[in-house]
Amino acid sequence: MTRPIDRLLAIMARLRDPAQGCPWDREQDFATIAPYTIEEAYEVADAIERGDMMALKDELGDLLLQVVFHARMAEEAGLFAFDDVAEAIADKMLRRHPHVFGDVEIASIAAQNEAWEAHKAAERKASGAAESVLDGVALALPALLRAAKISRRAARIGFDWPDARAVIPKLVEEIGELEAELDRGAPAAALEEEIGDLLFAATNLARKLDIEPETALRRATVKFERRFRRVEALATERCIGPDLDALEALWQEVKRTEGKD
Repeated sequence: MTRPIDRLLAIMARLRDPAQGCPWDREQDFATIAPYTIEEAYEVADAIERGDMMALKDELGDLLLQVVFHARMAEEAGLFAFDDVAEAIADKMLRRHPHVFGDVEIASIAAQNEAWEAHKAAERKASGAAESVLDGVALALPALLRAAKISRRAARIGFDWPDARAVIPKLVEEIGELEAELDRGAPAAALEEEIGDLLFAATNLARKLDIEPETALRRATVKFERRFRRVEALATERCIGPDLDALEALWQEVKRTEGKD
């Protein structure tokens, strides 16, 4: 009986076949497929956030297809194949879990995280690519996620606030700098820089509180969307037009109804 993964690999090979494949699939390359790979990863996260396990099964399949697609293109180019990808990650898991597959003892999750990062750093150094603790953080990551990773790396060598509360004055400082730029009528580029500094400081506060900023912002956006849709419904029901004071009153009403700030 054919294994499902072998069937999927055969389907992808046929889709990429120069003579009998799909014209769209044949025309793709790593760069054109990369955005779909990122999108599918987000759809996996969305299914998890919604607690929809059937959707998660489908989205994981879509994400697996992306891996198979990239591996097939690499195989055609004589670079590597799907089995090489699977073997490489299996080897990496064995190498990075000596406490499970070897005789190393690790007492806590925190110690495991430290050991994991140490293994990664050693691998980067061995590859000859590690000249900075910041090396290896992908440019294509979502901005908040990359900011958190960069600041965590900097913290490894002691460049960090002592605790979460110590970050708050930095947020106040950045807000003050933004206000100063607004007061002088600064151009958009200067305002963008100050907004970036403010967001980076907020990301560091989240990190110090062990909160993923990407998750926090996504959930805050979902909350805003839910409340705003209710405001829209109430405004239509009560024939309220684009009046800011009236809409703000509806917003406060919706918040009270939810029993949350």
